[in-house]
Amino acid sequence: MNLIKEFLKGILIGIANIIPGVSGGTMAVSMGVYDKIIMAITGFLKHFKKSVLILLPYVLGALVGIGALSFFVEYTLSNYPMQTSGAFIGLIIGGIPVIVKRMKGAKLNVQNGAAFLLFFLLVTGMAFLSGNEGAATDIAINAGTVLQLFFVGMIASATMIIPGVSGSMVMMILGFYGIIINSISYFISALVNFNMTVLLHEVGVLMPFGIGVLLGIGLIAKLIELLFTRLPIVTYCAILGLIIGSPIAILKKIGLSSVTLPAVLVTILTFCIGFAISFLLSKDEGE
Repeated sequence: MNLIKEFLKGILIGIANIIPGVSGGTMAVSMGVYDKIIMAITGFLKHFKKSVLILLPYVLGALVGIGALSFFVEYTLSNYPMQTSGAFIGLIIGGIPVIVKRMKGAKLNVQNGAAFLLFFLLVTGMAFLSGNEGAATDIAINAGTVLQLFFVGMIASATMIIPGVSGSMVMMILGFYGIIINSISYFISALVNFNMTVLLHEVGVLMPFGIGVLLGIGLIAKLIELLFTRLPIVTYCAILGLIIGSPIAILKKIGLSSVTLPAVLVTILTFCIGFAISFLLSKDEGE
């Protein structure tokens, strides 16, 4: 039963990583498993078996979320952006009680307040700087683009595990979001249809990107572990700033050009459902 819960959390983290404006790191925090995942990554070589057992359900869940549900989320986000975003905002906000509980006894001082404000401004500022990535959805494979994809993977993965910072949004800023998302879709379709020409092309795109992702996660996880060890309260204040700023970034990304009463009512409902799911899944982690 516990493994199923961890797998479901992994699915939500995976989906969050492919939605511009939504942070996979924030979702992990909201699920109450962020520090557990970070410790497992940084101790992977030292405690190999234990780390694998911890990470496996989250990794499998994230792959299912990215691969299988990306089509569904892409459809709902395109056709019902406000309602879909309401669910994600609910998922994010639902984890705040766990963070507050872990900060029990923390004092409001200049250091904690500055960490909160700085990272709140960071995530909201990124939303306003992101702009449009253009129409590029494909890329030619050569030595230059392979190197480029590797570094984009490193940058994107580092931001993916920082709560409040959307790796997808960073890829949009870099101009690679459409390329990677389409490569994932084309790869799955080519795999199902045994189209080797397309399959090999998408492997050429996704492999250097994936290697960069793995390296980026390893490097940034070590830094985050150090912060949790030496400055836990300041780190949680910074994370809280990122979490509270995330809904603003999400709303900025979808825009609110056509708001109707039925859409608002459905959005309130999806928010409540998202909040309940997040609160229930993260409840045990906070105890």
